[in-house]
Amino acid sequence: MLLQEKTFTSSEHNDCNRLFKYAEDLGFGDIKFKIDAKTGLRAIIAIHNKERGPAIGGCRHIYYDSYDKALEDVIRLAHGMSSKAAICNLPRGGAKSVILRPTIIKDREAFFRSFGEFVHEQQGAYIVAEDSGTSPADMDIIAQVTPYVTCTSAGGGDPSPYTALGLCRSIEAAVKFKLGSNLNGIRVAIQGTGHVGYYLARELANLGAKIIVTDIDQTSANRCATEFDGQVVSPDAIYSIECDVFAPCALGAILNDTTIPLLKASIVAGSANNQLAHKHHGVMLHQRGILYAPDFLVNAGGLIYASANYDHIDLKEAKAQIEGLYQSLWDVLERAKAENKPVSEVVDEIVEERLTP
Repeated sequence: MLLQEKTFTSSEHNDCNRLFKYAEDLGFGDIKFKIDAKTGLRAIIAIHNKERGPAIGGCRHIYYDSYDKALEDVIRLAHGMSSKAAICNLPRGGAKSVILRPTIIKDREAFFRSFGEFVHEQQGAYIVAEDSGTSPADMDIIAQVTPYVTCTSAGGGDPSPYTALGLCRSIEAAVKFKLGSNLNGIRVAIQGTGHVGYYLARELANLGAKIIVTDIDQTSANRCATEFDGQVVSPDAIYSIECDVFAPCALGAILNDTTIPLLKASIVAGSANNQLAHKHHGVMLHQRGILYAPDFLVNAGGLIYASANYDHIDLKEAKAQIEGLYQSLWDVLERAKAENKPVSEVVDEIVEERLTP
């Protein structure tokens, strides 16, 4: 059978060149692709850095418009995982995987077994965990074919409550540093009431914070507001709502030229990955006097938990490290204040110091 040669348009060539340059600029190691026609699997594993140890990162299983969109997403996320592991001083590198969700999965077990085989082919360089669109049940299937997996049903399960716990402690630190207060009566606007957003609302409400929520899923937002005596606003209104803390817990790149001027919060601290659309947006927040708590630091509780489960570390020890994100953020804020720099620049400098051999 003769293979038909693919002819790329100039636009496609430009996209390929841009993404290769993007990966190169971020210092990438390996990017692997797998297509399994039998199961319908189309997946990418991006291993950004292994200087500190085997790379770890979740598997995102969502709809993408194109391979380009999926590749750009996995590159950004894997780089963020390296930063997250480094800022927490974990003996891990950073990686991520994405599966382009098909319209129909005929056999979910065969589908995720195929992905597990893809993980196993990396020979331990990549440890997979759950992420958006995957679950402990999916990790259970992957574990049938490879040991390089965590967050299975028997191996810790959903890390979201621990991401929320670390984020709550980080918000406590940011509020104390910026406002000189505890969380009682503090108004927190949560964008996204999925797993982490829901658990964050619970943690905050238990400490007396006043909750404002939004989500594109109205049922999810209403449930959260009802359970934690909160207020629901529309997705567009969340940016300009009067609050003390804006907590992005949904999409990335939501801090940008359009949204930053709308903010009426003193602090931004949320679980969404890659919140800054570009590096200069960290400077914009600094210039507006808004304290930005770096996403890859404050949302690291889930990574700490997943890594601890993989290494069979006692849960008490893992929780103590997650609680320690309060002090980790405080130290970064102190350094940024002393050097009169944007927090985003300071935290990037710390990561670079720890990733440089």
